[in-house]
Amino acid sequence: MPPATASDPSTLARDFDLRHLSPAFYADPYPVYHALRTHEPIRRMPDGSLFLTRFRDVQAVYRDPKTFSSDKTVEFKPKYGDSPLYAHHTTSLVFNDPPRHTRVRKLIAGALTARAIAAMEPGLVRLVDGLLDAAAERGRIDLIGEFASAIPVEIIGNLLDVPHAEREPLRDWSLAILGALEPSLTDTQLERGNRAVNEFVAYLRDLVARRRREPGDPQHDVLTRLIQGEEGGEQLSEMELLQNCIFILNAGHETTTNLIGNGLVTLTDWPEARGALLAEPSLIESAVEECLRFESSNQLGNRMATVDTEIGGVAVARGTPVTLCIGAANRDPEQFTEPDRFDIRRTPNRHLAFGFGIHQCAGLSLARLEARIAIGRFVQRFPDYRLDGEPTRGGRVRFRGFAAVPVEL
Repeated sequence: MPPATASDPSTLARDFDLRHLSPAFYADPYPVYHALRTHEPIRRMPDGSLFLTRFRDVQAVYRDPKTFSSDKTVEFKPKYGDSPLYAHHTTSLVFNDPPRHTRVRKLIAGALTARAIAAMEPGLVRLVDGLLDAAAERGRIDLIGEFASAIPVEIIGNLLDVPHAEREPLRDWSLAILGALEPSLTDTQLERGNRAVNEFVAYLRDLVARRRREPGDPQHDVLTRLIQGEEGGEQLSEMELLQNCIFILNAGHETTTNLIGNGLVTLTDWPEARGALLAEPSLIESAVEECLRFESSNQLGNRMATVDTEIGGVAVARGTPVTLCIGAANRDPEQFTEPDRFDIRRTPNRHLAFGFGIHQCAGLSLARLEARIAIGRFVQRFPDYRLDGEPTRGGRVRFRGFAAVPVEL
């Protein structure tokens, strides 16, 4: 694809500041990522943090959770203060280290076994086909609002057994809470995020009370599993329970929405790939992996050095925040041949879209299944779909996706 800017790469790298990004960057960050990887692969940011863009450096940090902590109790205090957002993000699975992380992850993963996920497939096919039938009647669709976002809301809602009539606010709450993870925030974003946490917690407190009175099957109902489950003889506290329910709903929703939307838009940009998938539907598995690599839904990860150490020969002082640029690592030519080419036959394709190590996404198999069915069935049902106007970007650096994508079928 054509670069978003003709600026000198060394200048792009030298001027890069995660808190001051141009519209061109949000449209296409990859020229900047390439410049950083070439000229400043371990970039010292104005605030003293480090920004990593090489695959080998990002993976090395993921491999060493003792040296590079996920705990955000210190890092998030200046950002959120003593607020609902602080309580949520410092309690949820993704921003914690063992043993808390291990205890919660085991409870969640126990409901996401290969057998449990396989059992979801027939219902997922029915859901997707119903959305496609409705789209066929209209002749056009917003890929995000009327398709991609509707799928994970239902799937994760089913996992927690959220009543269908109560699912409408979930997406807006999710967008507000995850939007507050952006490197630079406005007062409006903070207010919206804190309000969303409060409303989400109030709703879940009531749902948990109902589920305690009428438990579900812990083999299939993640909420019942979290309520009843024990790891090491210890149950989750009320705060851990509520905040990790929010995490499950958010994590399973936003990134999968982006994966499906990004994948379908990318296939319009690469007609040869779309043609190959139409001719050979069995390529959908490798096509989804390439969508994950090429346009990673989650572009950034964060760690903090717990001791004086080094990354790629660069000294790192204890307490230094480290940003892992997943989107850049997944376009690293040292790891991937022709990284800017969308190749649905690419093999091997050992990308970092789901992270790596102990914090690798617990729901990765479910996300892959949702994407395979959604993208595969959409392309086969509407082989000639095309963009009907300019897609609207989500406007975030951490989570890469679209807010709206008008399509004619």
